[in-house]
Amino acid sequence: MREDWAQIAGELTSRGIRVSIVSNGYLLREQQANVLKEIGIESVGISLDGPALIHDAYRRNGSFESADRAIGLLVGKGIPVSVITTLHSGNIRYLDELYDFLQDKNIFAWQLQACAPMGKTVKAGVNWKFAFSEAIRFVERHAFEAPFLLGIADNIGYYTESEGYLRGNLSGGAIFLGCRAGLTSVGIDSVGNVRGCEAMQDDCFIEGNLREQRLGDIWNREDAFSYNRKFHTDMLQGNCASCSHGSKCAGGCRAYNYFAAGNLYQNIMCAKN
Repeated sequence: MREDWAQIAGELTSRGIRVSIVSNGYLLREQQANVLKEIGIESVGISLDGPALIHDAYRRNGSFESADRAIGLLVGKGIPVSVITTLHSGNIRYLDELYDFLQDKNIFAWQLQACAPMGKTVKAGVNWKFAFSEAIRFVERHAFEAPFLLGIADNIGYYTESEGYLRGNLSGGAIFLGCRAGLTSVGIDSVGNVRGCEAMQDDCFIEGNLREQRLGDIWNREDAFSYNRKFHTDMLQGNCASCSHGSKCAGGCRAYNYFAAGNLYQNIMCAKN
């Protein structure tokens, strides 16, 4: 992490911008927690991928203990904490055990997301495939009783009978309406590259760089983010092409599709397939 991260985050919060941070918690100590409180960080997401033996096996020894300590430090200072769990074949069966662990941690949310075959996942040979239905059934069992918001991320789904309350909103109407990259969201990396979403970690998705262009110019450029801005249902492939929900779902998470299926418009793991 940059040594001036607190200065950068503080400049943002001082201008009324809500800033959240995602961390593995490994190096987070009292000093860092105090700084986060001082600069007005809205929330911190801590990565926790299973009980201790499972989490440490995919990260490093001591990672679970560090994450647990970080959660306690942040909660103790009144900073809202969420937990983010990245699911794959090696940890999906431990959700109930992790749920029991988290119940008394006073976190405000727990998000389950699917591991995609990219970066370290590929290098480490992690078996990333799992049945989306398992995560969906888990949320169905616990969403209304959990002492925190519980939901699945945008790369898990889609349009099962419980779709409207699976994503951390129990209203029943919180349905997935397609990837928002380049429509209502944008990602900016540490060197200024602009993508529709930071999960789209391939150079082909870079729309420009802030060291060379203004964000407004990149955003308003003709044909920018065309994979979403010019989407139509004829672009859907595989089972998504014949799905009755295709016009709403638009094929699901673009980044996940790209790395899992090699194209943007087919979700090969969709729970409806």
